[in-house]
Amino acid sequence: MLCPALRTLRIVLGPILLLVLAQCAPASREADPALWRVEGRNGEVAWLFGTIHAADGPMKWKTPDVARALAASDEIVVEVADMDPKRLTAQFDALSHTANLPPLLERVPPSDRKALATRLDDLGLEHDAFADVETWAAAMTLARAAASNADPSYGIDRAVIAAAGNRPVRELEGADAQLRIFDALPEEEQRDLLRAILVDPDAGERALPDSWARGDMEAIVRETKRGLLADPELRAALFTGRNKRWVDKIVARLGAGHRPFVAVGAAHLAGPEGLPALLAAAGYRVIRVR
Repeated sequence: MLCPALRTLRIVLGPILLLVLAQCAPASREADPALWRVEGRNGEVAWLFGTIHAADGPMKWKTPDVARALAASDEIVVEVADMDPKRLTAQFDALSHTANLPPLLERVPPSDRKALATRLDDLGLEHDAFADVETWAAAMTLARAAASNADPSYGIDRAVIAAAGNRPVRELEGADAQLRIFDALPEEEQRDLLRAILVDPDAGERALPDSWARGDMEAIVRETKRGLLADPELRAALFTGRNKRWVDKIVARLGAGHRPFVAVGAAHLAGPEGLPALLAAAGYRVIRVR
């Protein structure tokens, strides 16, 4: 649980959840997350490892299979390598503010305004708190505030980066590129994002850590079909489009003779549009290890 005196609403990135929040130290929790081995026709090898970006405490995630895969890799590949909170905050602030925006309450349909007003009241925020904040950024801030027990400092992405040792850590996107995906959404889609978060702001945050810890990809597939990812335009921008770009980058690393350990959010490994399925469709042999 978050220490009450240390709770904060200084949040930026929603799904990537990259800012550190101070927290009391709970006990470590056992986990057995999903891992795949990727093999190419010419001896290429990579590993795909599902992560969560935040958790309610430390996780014992390095199973023997994961430890062997890490040891056999020559580079670590993650969504975002540079997680310095000051730089992340600066990047967020640079993209998220626009003058003369309508009040946030006017950016949702009348039927949703009571729910939004209640959410702002619950967080102790004035109704004009997001006067100059773009809709996507307001939505991400409200979503992260709802996930009060999810601390990015316990995110497995960070732990994998810390385990890299002397190996290079490469990015599939980087924080700026991730933020620009949201910033480039048409206003209508940004408002769809806000409405999706109003309907059920923290269901995924509640369910995903448990499913991830069990390596339960069927449950994670179900999470990719609900909420904001059920919206076709948001799904294309935030999920399927990114997966296709990432596969191209992974294939390029394999073609260059590297053995990458690829650690990305577990949802990106789920289902027929996930990285394992896309790499298999590209001709690679993809084997679920855990």
